[in-house]
Amino acid sequence: MQPALLARFRPSGPWRIGPVNGAREGVDRLYHSDALFSAVCGAMARLGRLEDWLGDTARNPAGPAVRFSSCCPWMGDLLLVVPPRTLWPPAATTRVRWKGAQFVPLRLIPALLAEESLSEENWWIDGPSRCLLPQRGRQRNGPFRPVFRFRAAVDRLSGNALPHRIACLEFAPDAGLWTVAVFAGEEARQRWAGPVKSALRLLADSGVGGRRSLGWGHSEPPEFTEGVFPEMILPAPAAPPEEAAGERRPVGWWLLSLFIPAVEDAVDWQAGSYRLITRGGRIESPVSSGESKKLVRMVEEGSVLVAPQPPLGAAADVAPEGFPHPVYRAGYAVTVPVPLRPAEAKA
Repeated sequence: MQPALLARFRPSGPWRIGPVNGAREGVDRLYHSDALFSAVCGAMARLGRLEDWLGDTARNPAGPAVRFSSCCPWMGDLLLVVPPRTLWPPAATTRVRWKGAQFVPLRLIPALLAEESLSEENWWIDGPSRCLLPQRGRQRNGPFRPVFRFRAAVDRLSGNALPHRIACLEFAPDAGLWTVAVFAGEEARQRWAGPVKSALRLLADSGVGGRRSLGWGHSEPPEFTEGVFPEMILPAPAAPPEEAAGERRPVGWWLLSLFIPAVEDAVDWQAGSYRLITRGGRIESPVSSGESKKLVRMVEEGSVLVAPQPPLGAAADVAPEGFPHPVYRAGYAVTVPVPLRPAEAKA
């Protein structure tokens, strides 16, 4: 068990989370952990804690003092998450197209781990947000909707205008995004819980994501819950049938964050179920901004990795050649152990 801090953001306006290809008319439904770490670094710099923060995270040879999950949707009392690839989607049914859901309620995960069948009468998928939601107390919309906002770039000399549209997310009143910060131990929690809360409050006030100059990316002050990980988000599931009969199943590691393997991570890449994503972007720095970061391939959220120990992950320096300082892309693993079927545990 590890000390952890869960933070809920309640957006007060549109958010722009740029897609992998950077298209202006595209938007991502997930605020990835590497982007959150980068935003927190910027906040720590404004709080005067950047060097200490980097020394305890990206530059710490013993591993980071704090790791962040990616930001997933929440709505009402539901926390939603990218489900384990080894368990999702269930077998097809006539009424619910399960594979259309990118996010499922956390409280559904124990049932999936126990291999319980899902009743299609109890669930529906909100198409715009790609969230699986309960039929009971069903609302008209999901936690957010991708929409377009129309803008125009105006040449101040000629007066010519170039209309264009930008995709963003608009959130329901009682909805937003959540993340969990996992501390390496009690000492790390005592040292960094306060500064992390301050950094997240600053980000809520100053904005995250794209088009912050338009006032996008803001939220109300985050709501914090402290506890231990992973019990604070995921109650212990019932044992699968074979474990109840005394047969112990091998364990995989379900990723709640993007992941870059560290040298010591003995991941069996021939087993489990995972998918890769290429991450890029541009540098935002007081020294020099706008240059392209080096591209890095990372393992996506929802992947299930097979390794003898929980993967740790690493931070990659993605600064271009000759840049004045390192630029870190965090690929630290926030994982939950999940049982594997025999076919998933070996090549």
